[in-house]
Amino acid sequence: MYSLCIVRPCRFLLACASLTSFIAIDMPAALAQQAREPLPPVEVPAPQSRRQASPAGRDAQSSRRAAARRPETASAVPKPVVPTAAAQTPLNTNAVAESASRLGLTVRETPATVEVISAATMREQGYRTVSDVAQGAVGVTAGDNPAEPSAFSMRGFTNSQINTLYNGIKIGPQNMTSRITDTANLEAVEFLKGPASLMSGEGAAGGAINFVTKQPHTGPIRNEADFSWDSLNSFRAHYGSGGSTNVQGLDYRFDVSRSSLNGFADDTNTKTLDVSGQLNYRISDSLKVWGAIEYREDRSKAYWGAPLVPIAFSGSHATTGIVSGNYVSNYNKTNLGAVTIDDRTFNTNYNVLDNRNVAQEVWLRGGFELKLAPDLTLKSQAYGYGAERTWFNNEVEAFNASSGLPNSNMVDRERFYVAHSQRLVGNITDLIWDANIAGFDNRLVTTLSSSYLDFVRPGAANFPDDSVSLVNPDRGYYGLLTTKQQTARIDNEALSFEDRLKLTRTFALVGGLRVEHIGLDRNSTDKTGLVNAGFPFSQSWVPTTGRIGYTWEAVPGLTFFSQYATGADIAANNIFLLNPTDSLNLTTARTYETGVKHLFWDNRAEWSFSAYDILRKNVYAAAGGMQLNLAGRQESKGVELAAAVRPIEPLRLWGNIAYVDARYADYDFVGGSFSGNTPPNVPRVVANAGASYRFFAPWAVELGIIGRHVGDRYNTDANTVTLKAYTVADVYAFVDIPKTVFDAVDQARLSFRVRNIADKRYAIWGDPFYPDQILLGAPRTYEISAAFKW
Repeated sequence: MYSLCIVRPCRFLLACASLTSFIAIDMPAALAQQAREPLPPVEVPAPQSRRQASPAGRDAQSSRRAAARRPETASAVPKPVVPTAAAQTPLNTNAVAESASRLGLTVRETPATVEVISAATMREQGYRTVSDVAQGAVGVTAGDNPAEPSAFSMRGFTNSQINTLYNGIKIGPQNMTSRITDTANLEAVEFLKGPASLMSGEGAAGGAINFVTKQPHTGPIRNEADFSWDSLNSFRAHYGSGGSTNVQGLDYRFDVSRSSLNGFADDTNTKTLDVSGQLNYRISDSLKVWGAIEYREDRSKAYWGAPLVPIAFSGSHATTGIVSGNYVSNYNKTNLGAVTIDDRTFNTNYNVLDNRNVAQEVWLRGGFELKLAPDLTLKSQAYGYGAERTWFNNEVEAFNASSGLPNSNMVDRERFYVAHSQRLVGNITDLIWDANIAGFDNRLVTTLSSSYLDFVRPGAANFPDDSVSLVNPDRGYYGLLTTKQQTARIDNEALSFEDRLKLTRTFALVGGLRVEHIGLDRNSTDKTGLVNAGFPFSQSWVPTTGRIGYTWEAVPGLTFFSQYATGADIAANNIFLLNPTDSLNLTTARTYETGVKHLFWDNRAEWSFSAYDILRKNVYAAAGGMQLNLAGRQESKGVELAAAVRPIEPLRLWGNIAYVDARYADYDFVGGSFSGNTPPNVPRVVANAGASYRFFAPWAVELGIIGRHVGDRYNTDANTVTLKAYTVADVYAFVDIPKTVFDAVDQARLSFRVRNIADKRYAIWGDPFYPDQILLGAPRTYEISAAFKW
């Protein structure tokens, strides 16, 4: 059993103490004695929901939730205040991201970098999947790798180093459990940057991404429907409805969405279905219960990329600006020399004809919120999750540069099959206590969580292979499949404390501590059912992680923050696949971060800046194929800047840029060293920018453009092949049709969008476990859509 303790950063605490002393000494006595502003009352529409906090001194606008229309009753417990939604600020920092804190803090009040992308932003920017959402976030990249759907890179970390959460609940390593997810049923996507184990536990060395489903609201029933079609013959459709029922205190939300997104490569598509619903029932002024259910399904005919090909072989078909470098095949060991992407393979699908990539998921969640006393609230939710996933593909596409052999100058292929049967049950209970300590307002949240996960993984015991021509390959079929089985059972219990102490009206200390127990039982058999050597085995860990930081609102709207945070995750890729020969230690991560968030100009302009230093120790990294190397440390330092402004009512401008220097250290092995190299899929620079202008007469019409730049990246730790930097842009126009045209519809919008308007060819992702091929980005496409609300 291993225990990791939080390192106490002396310099950081001394700086906080010095700043606190400065405020206490120099602040005028009258100001120091003023009544301090407490945190807002604890009232959450449902655990892990999305809320907007009202800006100080301004009336809430665009209300989604009116005060409950219940007659006053004689009660010792005050009637809870039902929060209303405020108009979204330019960077949405008035949102409450509960994946970042259980204290009910807004993004501006949280001593960390948090980004919340709302459903409204997703609609306006044309984000169809969560990967599209990530591409618009500050410093985040994504590529829908079929092996790891919705793979992300953030602050120098990728894959299982970033926790993916669903309504705040973790279901397993991101690179095994995440799926291509449509945005239609989502209310928001939250990005918490840097080590985040305090909130989501093991696995959050690089941060966490939380998908929040749409929630019920109190008030008149509102309906919405939207449809879209693009030039690849893709379509999407969504219907949603929510509001108060005829039963007093009972609110509902229901959404159903269906999509069929066709790929640019031959015979590729992804079909999704998502049905979600939730009921909130306020039994009394002090008690609310709720329940939610969701069914998701996705079925894909997958694209696994284009093979790296020698420039010498492609000749006039060699491309520039997509990849560069010299490469020796990881699969067949032939020397390809200088490599390129052959332009004849842009739309080629090398997968077998009977390939499939399928997942079905079911969520059941329910809980209650009970006001025990005016200053004490108990919240609890229980959840159950089940998933069935299958990959049945040809996954290796490696050009063979040998001479004189039957497969020379052909593409070597290899099959792979794996399936998941996953069951997860758990509970999260919070006790929230608002108190006054020596005249200082304080909120303490104590959280007890537990879960049990059962994971069965039938996988391939044989790997059929063949070779096909580079151009117009005979795709064939999978062939004979022989399977073996692996299992993992994981128990998890965690106790955490999070606290916010307001030392003045403008200065607050925010900290937390999490003690977590992880128990793992693993087994593995061969194709005959015999148990493999070293199995079964058990292992347990007790990591202790946390965060300490401050926020200081120096002047109204201008907030400075700093934090020190720690995280822990499994050294060898992910916990589901640990072998007895792997390092069974936890890897540790810590971050120092400081920054500023500024909302000004009557809430019409906002900017934020952060600088960070992250260190992760005892790191396992992909060495190509399914091999892992031990890298002693991974260091990541960077800065992020985001800004948005509406200088005049019709005009909106926004942009963000992130720079990161991510490197390995002490990464030595037999035959070489990768020390100083950059981890795969980590660009130094990522930038987004956009502008839109709205014409108000005679009909409201908006024109906009969105640009994105992603710097050079590598596809493996060896850093021999570069995925070249690219810049793409989308343009759009929409028109809001007046109610006089469609009397039965309150709002109607028709949109037209051109994605990748310059038809740029570029590499979007490289899988380090399949380094012989590169995933290409989509070419120019045209899309039309219609949306209605009534």
